[in-house]
Formats: sequence, C-alpha cells, structure tokens
Amino acid sequence: MLNSNSLRKLDMQDLLVFVAVYEQNSVTGVSETLCVSQSTVSYCLKKLRAIFEDELFINTRTGGMQPTGKADAMYPHALKVLENINLCHAGSPAFDPSLQTVTFNICAPEYFEQLILPRLLKTFDLADLPVMVNVFKLEADIPAEALRDGSLDLVMCFGPNFHRRHADFKSRTLLEDDLVCVFDKHAAPVESRLSLQAYVERRHVFPTPWTSATNMVDGWLAQQAQQRQIVARANSYSAALKLISGTDYALTLPRRIRQLLARADSFNHCEAPEGLPSFTLEMQWNRNVDQDSANTWLREQVILACAGLEST
Repeated sequence: MLNSNSLRKLDMQDLLVFVAVYEQNSVTGVSETLCVSQSTVSYCLKKLRAIFEDELFINTRTGGMQPTGKADAMYPHALKVLENINLCHAGSPAFDPSLQTVTFNICAPEYFEQLILPRLLKTFDLADLPVMVNVFKLEADIPAEALRDGSLDLVMCFGPNFHRRHADFKSRTLLEDDLVCVFDKHAAPVESRLSLQAYVERRHVFPTPWTSATNMVDGWLAQQAQQRQIVARANSYSAALKLISGTDYALTLPRRIRQLLARADSFNHCEAPEGLPSFTLEMQWNRNVDQDSANTWLREQVILACAGLEST
C-alpha cells in the first residue's frame, strides 16, 4: 500500500528523471541520456517536487542541479525500485548446475532411494554435473519446519492421505504402485493370488523403510477384523528379503521393489489379497520456492526419472 494518494501519480519516467538528475546534476544531460525533451524533464521534476513536498534539486551557477537532503535520502531507494523493476522484467536467473557444486537435501523413504535416486545420480554423472544429494529418512510426520526454513528442498512421502496436509506446501504425485506377496522360492504358494485367510495364517517379516507407528497393511487388516503375526521387523527391503530366505515367512513388498530386488532364482511372488489398497509416491515442496530456479530444476529431474520408470 502507498503512504499517500499522491504517490499514485508517480510513474517510471519520473523515477528515471530523478535518478538521472541526481547522478548528472544537469537537466540538459538528462534530456540527452533519456532521449526526452528538456520540457519533459522539467515537468517530471515539477511532479516529483509536488509529490514529495520538497525542492529536491536546487539549480546553482557553478554546481548545476544540487540535491537537497531529501533527495539524498531518496536516491538509494529510487535506484532500488528501478533495479527491482528490471529484475521483475528479467525474471529469476536460470539455474545452471554445471557452473558450481550444489547440494540438495531431500527427505524420503527407502522406496525413493532404491528406485529413483540411482536414476537421478546416473543422469547427473552422465552430464558431469557437480550435484550432491543428501537423503534423510522419512519419519512418521512430514518434516514441515525443515521444509519451511529451507533445510530441506523436497520431501518424498507416501499417499494418498498418509500425512497431514499443509496449506503452504505444494504436492505432486510421482508414481502409483501396489503391494505383492514375496516368498522364498521353495515356500511360495501355488495360487496366483493369496486369500485373506491364507495371508493372515502366514508369519510375516515387516520392512520399515520409513518410520511410522502404523502401516497401510495392518491398518487395512484391522478394517477386515484381522491381524497378522509379525516375526521380525527389518530396516530395509534388502534385509527383509534375506530374513525370509530359507523360511516359509511372507514379505509384502511394493511391486516395483519386488521387481528390482527379489531375484527370480531365489524368490517367488503372488498377488496380495483382494482389496489391499495401492499407494502413491508424492513429492512436496514449500510454495515459497515454487519459482526458485534451482528447486524447479530439481523437481523436473525427479519427474523425468519417474517418467523413465513408468516407461520400463
């Protein structure tokens, strides 16, 4: 908002004239520099004097147009206004990751590290980009404050609706996936889809690739008035696969993770019980960095890596 209605009469040419007169101390010189008539310069000065209620410049015989104290105080602010207008016109400078080393901080579950991060790093390596990515493990809640204060650039999380929404964050769905049941090759059931009863009768290894008090599988089972017996919890998908090797334990994995890690010569799989919900991987970021060129570039790289997964 403006302090005075008279400021509404101010235009860019007035500010240009003010800065030019301050720097050149000459109406004639300003006229030539701005390619306007001397009468235009005089008119702008008259407007400026009326709006700011000060003489601003005093014409002297030896020193030309000398600024008043008010003009001295105004000059850096007027210069900044012109600089900011130029920035608005130019827009933010494009981010070029090849110019200097850059580090991005991402909070994400193991799912992201296994599937998407390797593709990102390969892209950076092939382009010889000095980009470093730090990944922090996703906890039960979105690290909202870290995303707000810039400690984190992006958060990858599961959806839909696994986490509390924040009005100041933007979100994009990256991938859709579902769950399958994985077994040691010698203990796999013959049926192509496990029934709910057969599923709960098996003993299970539960991978915890992100920290949470609840999980999608057991939440769904509770809705069916069922529960499963968990014999071990593992910190990673790879460790969970090792734990079921040589046993009749079941392991429920995202389909894409099963395709990536569960070797066909050691493991077999079947479809999960009918009705077990699918899930999404979502990317969240602070609205304040929505137009930031570096953050925008990173998001684009993540989206491209996920698009490559969809096509394979």
